[in-house]
Amino acid sequence: MLRLNGKEVSAVRRAQLKSKLKDFCNRTNHTPGLAVVLVGDDPASHVYVGGKIRACAEAGINSFEHRLPVDTTSAQLKCLIEKLNDDIAVDGILVQLPLPKGLDSNKVLGWIDPDKDVDGLTPSSMGHLWLDKPRATPCTPSGVMAILNYYNIAVEGLKAVVVGRSNIVGKPMAYLLTQANATVTICHSKTKDLPSYTRDADIVVVAAGKPQMLGKEDFKRGSIVIDVGIHHQPVKDGKNKLFGDVRFEELEGWVKAATPVPGGVGPMTISMLLENTLHLAELNHI
Repeated sequence: MLRLNGKEVSAVRRAQLKSKLKDFCNRTNHTPGLAVVLVGDDPASHVYVGGKIRACAEAGINSFEHRLPVDTTSAQLKCLIEKLNDDIAVDGILVQLPLPKGLDSNKVLGWIDPDKDVDGLTPSSMGHLWLDKPRATPCTPSGVMAILNYYNIAVEGLKAVVVGRSNIVGKPMAYLLTQANATVTICHSKTKDLPSYTRDADIVVVAAGKPQMLGKEDFKRGSIVIDVGIHHQPVKDGKNKLFGDVRFEELEGWVKAATPVPGGVGPMTISMLLENTLHLAELNHI
């Protein structure tokens, strides 16, 4: 089984990004800037945001971190986003999800200027994506495609199944696979007899949000399995371990290729975030 190493792919792309950033800064006298907004005290979100801030520093992108209390009102959050929309130092805005109860994610994302929507999740950005005119493509799905491209895995003509239909991963993932000429089926929590779909697929992208829900028996021999899930679960001695939506250890000797967790899709999500920030800066400084 080929282990699809997202860390390796990420390292290569980040090295390429540094060169592109240097050239951009020299041409424009502007350093791309990413604003990250975190509301509340979700532990996982704090870890993710910290990783994104560090990645910006390593790449040479300016980062502007805004951590707001859990009782932040909708009006207060909107005021901050509007200020960031008008800030010429900010090229990309990311609101870390999930938001605390009482804040409507769709409404909040809609406040972001589409020209600064680094995650590609505003209604305008999603519309541009489906019209084949994306400003920024959602980070995790584009990271998956980057892994497949790196390993020369062509999906044209393949049967693809995406397990999950979220706006962040499932739907844009299905779109990108379709654009790469795969024949795509979207499955979800209401799909009857899910294994009958996954066992018939040449490539399966699992973004169901359920730890270790699928294993060897759910995939056909020689298929390609991409695990987008990431879950923190306690193990011995009170420590936590990361798991995906797939029981990775069962796949050895059965599937053609698969992404591990950790070290698979996760590193690529942040890499694509950095690339999107530079891309938006380029669009804003033509």
